[in-house]
This record gives sequence, C-alpha cells and structure tokens, in this order.
Amino acid sequence: MIRSRQSGRRRNNDPVELNITAFMNLMVILVPFLLITAVFSQMAIIELSLPGSSTEPVKQQDLAFQLEIIVRKDQIEVGDRNQGLLGIYPNGVDGYDFDALSVKLSEIKAGYPTKTNAAILLEAEIAYDTLVQVMDRVRLAETIEGEKIVRTDLFPEISIGDAPISAGGA
Repeated sequence: MIRSRQSGRRRNNDPVELNITAFMNLMVILVPFLLITAVFSQMAIIELSLPGSSTEPVKQQDLAFQLEIIVRKDQIEVGDRNQGLLGIYPNGVDGYDFDALSVKLSEIKAGYPTKTNAAILLEAEIAYDTLVQVMDRVRLAETIEGEKIVRTDLFPEISIGDAPISAGGA
C-alpha cells in the first residue's frame, strides 16, 4: 500500500526554465525612456571676488573710478568710492527700483566702457533674492531691439561685502 502511493506520485526533477523575454522587452523600452526623460541638474555659478584688505597701501590706480552699489532696506545707492553718491533709488510700492538701477548702470558703463568690476555692499538682513536680482542687473543689461532681447555685459566682475553704516545710524 505504501508503494502504490509513492508510485502514484511522480517526482519532477527537471529544472524549470524561466521565460524572461517579456521582462527583457520591458527593460529595452523602459531604460531609454527613463534616460531621455531624466532631468539632469544644472548649476549656474557666478564667480565673485572678495574685496581686498583695507590695510593694503593705496595705489594711484586705486584712486580711479570704483563702482559701488549699496543695498539698504529702504533704497539702493549707486556711487563711486572716491567721489561719493551718483544716485539714490528709494523703494517703491513694489519694492526696490531695479529698472532705474539698470538705467543708471548703463549710463555709467557708457562713461567707463573698459570698467568691468563693481562692488555690491549689503546691509544686514537683506534678502538673498534681492542680492541675486541686484547682481543680475549689475552683470547684464537687457534691451529690446525689434523682437529680440539683446543682452550686453556691464560689470561682470562682482565683489560683495558689508555696507557702511548710513549717516542716520541705521
């Protein structure tokens, strides 16, 4: 009796073959699709130079025009380190007047076409977004000619630092 039970069962010792053709077809389609649609991160890098030490001796060429853009909580000041202020642009209802800043910087570039450096000086607690917008306006000017936007370099060599304390003591 025991023998008849064992003889009724057949042992299947043959190895089972896996059919992976459908899986391979899926991979052949999926991998290129994922590679094509993948978004590769791009980083924009703006090179900055730090201002020199204030203990360095003053050279004759340092007495030349040195553009400074001072960003305060209530206004933007454009000036020369040696001659003083060239323009003050108070905040409007919508915030800083970046358009007036762009116009002034374009005028300054016309007067000093070989000048490529500028210093942006910030008061404490100025928003990072404000700094980036000021840097964009200092680096490039955008003009519309016909149906095209023309970008021209203004002062691409930017250094940043702390703004001097205003006369009001703020």
